Amino acid sequence: MIRRLEVDVAIIGGGLVGSSAALALRGMGFSVALLDKGFCGAQASGVNYGGVRRQGRPIEQLPLSQRAHAVWPRLRALIGIDGEFLRSGHLKLARDEADMASLEAYAEAVAEQGLDLELIGHNGLRERFGWIGAGVVGASFCPGDGHANPRLVATGFAAAARRAGVEVLENTAVEGVTRDGEGFALEAAGNLSLRSRFVINSAGAWAAPFAESFGEPVPLSRIYPSMVVTEPMEQVMSVNIGMEGGGIYTRQVERGNIVVGGERALPLNDPDFSRPRGDGAIAIMNNAAALFPGLRHAQAIRFWSGTEGAMPDKNPVVGPSGTTPGLIHAFGFTGAGFQIAPGVGEVLAEIVRGGETQTPIAAFSIGRFSKISARTGAGSGAGQNQEPHYRGELRP
Repeated sequence: MIRRLEVDVAIIGGGLVGSSAALALRGMGFSVALLDKGFCGAQASGVNYGGVRRQGRPIEQLPLSQRAHAVWPRLRALIGIDGEFLRSGHLKLARDEADMASLEAYAEAVAEQGLDLELIGHNGLRERFGWIGAGVVGASFCPGDGHANPRLVATGFAAAARRAGVEVLENTAVEGVTRDGEGFALEAAGNLSLRSRFVINSAGAWAAPFAESFGEPVPLSRIYPSMVVTEPMEQVMSVNIGMEGGGIYTRQVERGNIVVGGERALPLNDPDFSRPRGDGAIAIMNNAAALFPGLRHAQAIRFWSGTEGAMPDKNPVVGPSGTTPGLIHAFGFTGAGFQIAPGVGEVLAEIVRGGETQTPIAAFSIGRFSKISARTGAGSGAGQNQEPHYRGELRP
């Protein structure tokens, strides 16, 4: 028996972006269906490092990041839990003078963006953060940034959306999407036939085939960040830590466990999944112990990885389709989507409601890849005057 459902907005992908958009849309009075092939928040949104930082983002992302920054302190009122969000501050370390010069240049470039960055020299770092080892020449401190528990936050938004009246459809892979008259027709697992006025493609690492089928190919790749967590320890660190130029990031949660990241996992035969590398896990812990002497005897108790979508310019795709009215994209956050996602959700809801948002998102237009499409010949046969469609399993 075919189950039929009609809503204003169908959202494909139940990660933090899709779930926060669903919740915002319900707050505006729209009827919403949120579909995921598995469980909401089980992919990148729920297995990432958990950094809630604005510092270090490309300048074009900062207005959107600042919007999300205002959401995080309101989590308990918004979704019923605080998600272990802690505004600890984010300290970005410089290993040498070149790194320090880079931090100084960034601080100058974003001085009017409201991050309130504080540059700290070698002596000041020793005085204020004595638990950091030798080999660091200075840092940049963003006091308003912090960290949270992604497993709680990602599922918390989906649960709040369900309570608000969103039709949350887990284990429901989308099998076909067609532009149909004034809206869209979707076919999904479980003999579900769904009609909607709008579709949001927030399918993460699985979003590219969907976009391409509507004439908008994108160079989306996959990355597999890998994390390590230690046993609970006495307080070793008081802030969320990053490194200029990358390499390692770490934070300590309230119960004492320390989360450390900085390596990549290996994809399995099914590239939807990955597993941590043994040498990578060892490298993460050795790097952490070299920087933070208090970790030299820490016991690692768990390793994990996840699948994330990445763009070559490190900026996501956020905004309306250039080929298909009513289609909106939001994917490709390149390992930096956790903090920004609640702001993206609000922006997506505004685009549905009025066709635009006051938050600048032009830099994230999918149209920036149109030259790639023209050069490769991709995207033919799915223009404005045709009926774009997707056929085949979309795997959000």
